[in-house]
Amino acid sequence: MNFVETEIKGLWIIEPKVIEDDRGYFIESYKKEEFDNRIGKIDFIQDNESKSSFGVLRGLHYQEGETAQAKLVRVIEGKVVDVAIDLRKNSPTFRQYKMVELSADNKRQFFIPRGFAHGFLVMSQTVIFSYKVDNNYSPSTEKTINCLDPDLNIPWPLDKSQLILSTKDKSGKLLKEMLL
Repeated sequence: MNFVETEIKGLWIIEPKVIEDDRGYFIESYKKEEFDNRIGKIDFIQDNESKSSFGVLRGLHYQEGETAQAKLVRVIEGKVVDVAIDLRKNSPTFRQYKMVELSADNKRQFFIPRGFAHGFLVMSQTVIFSYKVDNNYSPSTEKTINCLDPDLNIPWPLDKSQLILSTKDKSGKLLKEMLL
């Protein structure tokens, strides 16, 4: 596996070695020892999977305090634009984001540590999105940032009229309101 730390400390793009032949392909999507040696010890406790259609934008979500989650995300089928926003108040990259294309073709993974908001936009007809987390889901501490927050100015590659948002995501707050 190739581990590439992004310009935002703690965010990693992981490119697994792909072994292909006439039968298909094989990858090691996660190897604890290698992950621990390169990124650090993370105790993933749950795997999640979602299926979405073109234009669905899920996020930008995070959990606060002791219930924060680190995530290792990847696409099994389709393609997304994935975004992580640094919410660590003492970080030199506080409020900055990283956008990464994840697809079944490129097989990249994106590691997002605790202290980041996360979301993705589906760019294929459908997508199957998989992620490992290191903490249980806590609805009482989950927060949603408005994905169209003008201060963040995320260049989503679809027009606003093409986005499909849940009720929760439509009511996300501006980041400056959340940081008061």
